Amino acid sequence: MVDPVTELPARGVVLAATPLGNIGDASQRLRDALERADVIAAEDTRRAKALAAALGVTPRGRIVSNFDHNEDSRSGELIDAARAGVVLVVTDAGMPIVSDPGLALVAAAHDAGVEVTCIPGPSAVTTALALSGLNVGHFIFDGFAPRKPGARDAWLESLVGEKRAVCFFESPHRIAATLAGAARIIGPGRRAAVCRELTKTYEEVKRATLGELADWASEGLRGEITVVIEGGAPEAPEPEDLVDEVLRRVDAGERMKDAARAVAKENGVKGSALYDATLSARQR
Repeated sequence: MVDPVTELPARGVVLAATPLGNIGDASQRLRDALERADVIAAEDTRRAKALAAALGVTPRGRIVSNFDHNEDSRSGELIDAARAGVVLVVTDAGMPIVSDPGLALVAAAHDAGVEVTCIPGPSAVTTALALSGLNVGHFIFDGFAPRKPGARDAWLESLVGEKRAVCFFESPHRIAATLAGAARIIGPGRRAAVCRELTKTYEEVKRATLGELADWASEGLRGEITVVIEGGAPEAPEPEDLVDEVLRRVDAGERMKDAARAVAKENGVKGSALYDATLSARQR
């Protein structure tokens, strides 16, 4: 049952997004949750306490660590706590689980039949996508780029034919090498955006081609970095690949020339080439 005042459940796991940098992005629901949760499972307990203090909130519950190296062993304890009260999960910035701790507990909660809900809010992924000025109607999120050069190159190779935009995080110490590799492997002309220090005082969004961005970042960048690379343009199919569609429309009663023209327009190929390919196929 939901409390009509606090909007917190009586018990269960609550994921909460925390500000990326601007404390003004903290919601009232986050403030209430920090104050009223029975347990706060934090990526960094010191930063969780600092966040509460900055918001003028005094947590009534205990604050425990829940980070990459202990979240598997911690989940059993937190599930027991969530059966009796509210366990609030927060990370240093943004939404838990999105390249941050939280998955082990949420998975365990679902398996145990413990309620899980979320207080939505800031996310570097959606913020960068919105600010990029690129075509991001369809996108994938790939977490952090691989650290080792060989693995990074293999990952970039996998993106060469990707039609969706790709969003990922990168370290300021590796961003120059990653952008140089992207320009070399994906192509220097592909558009991208580097979003740095989102919502903070020195926020910067640089949109350009990968080649231009690689040059710009060659001496390195500072701060938290999110990158968006626009998807590649879809390749037009060969006329021979569309012959069956034309013949299906012909069998349904369309004139072959009209069917070929319509199918060609839908797929970005020449109508005459598709018509000739269809004639050749019927003569075999």
